[in-house]
Amino acid sequence: MHVLQLVADWPDANEMPNVSALMRASGYPRPTVHRIVAGLLAERLLVEARGATGLALGPRLIQLASRSWGRSDMRLVAVDELKRLRDITGETVHLAVPNANTMVYIEKLESPSAVRMASRIGTSVTMHSTAVGKAYLAGLPGEALEPLMKGLTFRRHTEHTLMDKAALRKELQLTRERGWSVDNEENEAGIYCFGGVIRGHHGMPVAAISVSTLLYRQKENPEQAYVKPLLEACAAISERIAQTPALGAGEMV
Repeated sequence: MHVLQLVADWPDANEMPNVSALMRASGYPRPTVHRIVAGLLAERLLVEARGATGLALGPRLIQLASRSWGRSDMRLVAVDELKRLRDITGETVHLAVPNANTMVYIEKLESPSAVRMASRIGTSVTMHSTAVGKAYLAGLPGEALEPLMKGLTFRRHTEHTLMDKAALRKELQLTRERGWSVDNEENEAGIYCFGGVIRGHHGMPVAAISVSTLLYRQKENPEQAYVKPLLEACAAISERIAQTPALGAGEMV
């Protein structure tokens, strides 16, 4: 933890510390620092940066932070906006946080319609096949995205599921350009989902929301009916996170 804190607090972002610098800053012997850094790199808590000349905080910290505060505070912060989104759209709304290479639903508000989805709170879903997963991935900077991309397992759920990294990268680029993600029957046949990202401090993604509709009852203007209120909810929750010091303390990057 001391070494992680030193990296996090390093004063010069243009010249991140190497092992020698951390040895001097920590006061630990070189073999001890080497051993600590090797373990942190293996667990993705640190990554090599700046052409492998320095060390930076790794993407797993984002995942750990999201899990530690996401399952309690995140739900409390988001619940009012999620209810509003469900009521406006009349469709099922999910809130999900990352867990390693998957997304985990931590809240679900059912559509008032008689036809409902089979998902439930606590369900883990793949990132490549879901609107929440693609919204989260698209929001990550390259240094955090690439380790996740390398670890993805492409499992087919329907005939529409994206099954390789090239197709997923293309979809993530489209997601960035338009500002929201889609799941076009990729995770469950007959279900179309729209996804948006929730950002924490420094603009880093910490969660995602989806609105799920049945294809046969989808409204004529989906961008107005679903996407607009979805993005408004994401923005409102992100703003509340930024304005709440107690929540910001739970985020480590």
